[in-house]
Amino acid sequence: MKDTNKTFYLLLFVLALAVNMAGINVKFFTDDPGLYASLAKNLLYKKDFFELFTYNSVDWLDKPHFPFWVILLSFKIFGISTWAYRLPALIFFLISLLYTYLFTRKYYNREMAFIAVLILMTAQHVLLSNTDLRAEPYLMGLIIGAIYHISQLQERYTFADLVLAALLTACAIMTKGLFVIVAIGGALLGQLIFQKKFSDLFKFKWLALAILTFIFTLPELYALYIQFDLHPEKIVFGMHHVSGIKWFLWDSQFGRFINSGPINRKAASGSIFFYVHTLLWAFAPWCLLFYYALLKNIKNIFQHKKLAEYYSLSGGLLLLLLFSLSGFQLPFYTNAVFPLFAIVTAPICFNQLSRFGTRFRLISQWVFVVALPAVVILLNYFLKPANNLFLIADCILFGIVILLVSINIKEAHNRIFFFGCAAALFVGFYLNTVFFKEIVAYQGEITAAAYINQKPFNSFRIYTLKTENNIFQFYCKRPVNFVPIEQFDKFVPNKASIFYVNQRSMDYLVQNHAQFTVIRSFINYPQENIMLAFINKTSRHDVLGYVYLITKPSRHF
Repeated sequence: MKDTNKTFYLLLFVLALAVNMAGINVKFFTDDPGLYASLAKNLLYKKDFFELFTYNSVDWLDKPHFPFWVILLSFKIFGISTWAYRLPALIFFLISLLYTYLFTRKYYNREMAFIAVLILMTAQHVLLSNTDLRAEPYLMGLIIGAIYHISQLQERYTFADLVLAALLTACAIMTKGLFVIVAIGGALLGQLIFQKKFSDLFKFKWLALAILTFIFTLPELYALYIQFDLHPEKIVFGMHHVSGIKWFLWDSQFGRFINSGPINRKAASGSIFFYVHTLLWAFAPWCLLFYYALLKNIKNIFQHKKLAEYYSLSGGLLLLLLFSLSGFQLPFYTNAVFPLFAIVTAPICFNQLSRFGTRFRLISQWVFVVALPAVVILLNYFLKPANNLFLIADCILFGIVILLVSINIKEAHNRIFFFGCAAALFVGFYLNTVFFKEIVAYQGEITAAAYINQKPFNSFRIYTLKTENNIFQFYCKRPVNFVPIEQFDKFVPNKASIFYVNQRSMDYLVQNHAQFTVIRSFINYPQENIMLAFINKTSRHDVLGYVYLITKPSRHF
């Protein structure tokens, strides 16, 4: 590796690290992070490690426990805050970078390992997901880590690799469910099949791995058992006798796969091409190179040309195919295998290609190098933030990077790779320092929670009428209770109480002539999807609404 290239790899790594971390304290602007953080906060409030509750007393059965356990640990150490919620996931993101580097260096070379890491750090949905944070960074680190140790185990048995492979696989299962085995087990299966070593699958070490993985997964099964299986009288999904273990092993996985379980997407298209076009922006600016690498590798397999390894191709493709066949499709699902996609793509950025391949690499990268900054400039024009200080800093910083690359890097494929990284980070920097903060300013749940956290309201009991108000729940500095909106009229609180209601809840109460008093209203943008009308400052007012804090007489009065 040339010293000049090494310098730019390190420079872009540091910049990418800073950009990915820049959103660590941005307040939540979608409901899912508020839900995850609130579930962990309730574990802390209730001094319970195993039973998950949303709001003060509503049993919660959906995602497995592992992310909430590590967030709980972070809250215990650092206190309840936005950044303490994101910190554990960002640590797992760093773990994904480490294992991506180790895996790529093992099967390719050191420079390609640097390239794979930078591809992963600059993929647009990774930059987005490290701020709008759910379970993806955990899965990225756990899946690529498990595959790395399994690849070590395949070559030679060591107890350390066995334990780490089992532990990481179990934690991945306790993060998203059994479907993660498709990526981890599929990677091993593909490697053995294409290397014509299928008989190796029946070695004792793989049975030991399966048994040890099951043992490490027992805390999840125990938690579900004591909260649900021991209490058939509980009503979950509108039913009695709901088994948490059965839900974890079957309903949450296969129910979602065919979109027929209690939790489903009513408008799911189920298009097999959903992720093909989703990756065009989610894995930008590397998606076209990834597709090229995919076709090239498949062609080489059919022509019986040996690949350096088959883990990344097999694991990534199998899970992508599974997601594509599923009736429950969301853009961020593929982030879990982005480390594998980065490894597949890295050789295309590094190796000498055919004349067509060289031209394709150049054109496909220039498309994003030009388009990504152009989108930011256009976005800023309509957004009209209060000041353009961060945009100016963004332009100066990455303008200098582009200039330095142009002067010092002569090889066309290296130069365009660094340009692609800079363009992607230009977008990420803008999103984390300008765009998300503009959105948060119109998040009524946060301002309502800040208002209610004031000293005069310390003696009030807090309620919400919808389970989707999780951002409000998290930013309230005390437990929030839940009352179904249909029961509001009949509910008489035991002490002075305040109810948080969104616009839909307010409309329902007004239509049903409910008795209440409005304490205060707050401006709110009611959508999770960012509409063009909201981005455009001149039309923003047309899509804004209100949320409210209301009260009603209590028995105390």
